[in-house]
Amino acid sequence: MDIDERVCIVTGGANGIGRAIAERFVQEGAAQVVVADIDGAAAQKTAAEIGALGVACDVGDEAQLATLIGETFERTGRIDVVVSNAGITASGGVEAPDEDWQRLWQINLMAHVYAARAAVPLMLEQGEGYLLQVASAAGVLTEIGSAPYSVTKHAAVSLAEWLSIQYRRKGLRVSCLCPAGVATDFLDLDDPIHQFLHFSAKTPAEVADSVIEGMRDERFLILPHPEVGEYFQFKGDQYDRWLHNFSKLPEKIARRQRKMAGVVEESQIRNSKSDTNSKLET
Repeated sequence: MDIDERVCIVTGGANGIGRAIAERFVQEGAAQVVVADIDGAAAQKTAAEIGALGVACDVGDEAQLATLIGETFERTGRIDVVVSNAGITASGGVEAPDEDWQRLWQINLMAHVYAARAAVPLMLEQGEGYLLQVASAAGVLTEIGSAPYSVTKHAAVSLAEWLSIQYRRKGLRVSCLCPAGVATDFLDLDDPIHQFLHFSAKTPAEVADSVIEGMRDERFLILPHPEVGEYFQFKGDQYDRWLHNFSKLPEKIARRQRKMAGVVEESQIRNSKSDTNSKLET
């Protein structure tokens, strides 16, 4: 699908990947781009800067998402592309609080369900449409630093697969965007996992380029980081070996943290000695 003259909605569109996709849609000649974000003021600011329409929308609330899609359809007469981009994360494993698990489940999966529930009937009625589900490399591989994030992103990929199988013969297309590290505020450089991802991080604009290319080809998996596809293939070919290799990463990261902590401690000791000597000399 080409974006020219299309009506597009991007959730989580005020910043990061969402903003880059929305801006690229405008550049590609979309008839209307709607930037939706839980921060309505930020959505309107972004929209004003890129030439779109900004609206407030909490995607965890089905009524708000249904209103967003319904009002866009009433105003323009079409819904061509819905980008379910909004997402959140939380650290921890199975011990993470139920509140975190539920919050990530609501935003990282159910928001995609709500968007499809509202948009698919309209798209079927017009005979075509495109759903772009933004998941993560964690959805096809894993995120060793966050069980809730990994599990909910796997669920998002699974939902996208189901939608593709169910509706591709009825004129609807589905893509699932699965980037690894992206240079946004989402990439927390205090997190050792994110420090690792930072080395190969793409810019949001580069991710948006991959989106345009992937949608033109109507590819299901859009992978801005080619290595994710290689790891995913290895996972399918040699699952147990892939699990074994991935299981080494937590200890490698822990060793790196200990090494970095030692460097910091040594530097602090040197600075302390230098300060002491300076005082003695005076």
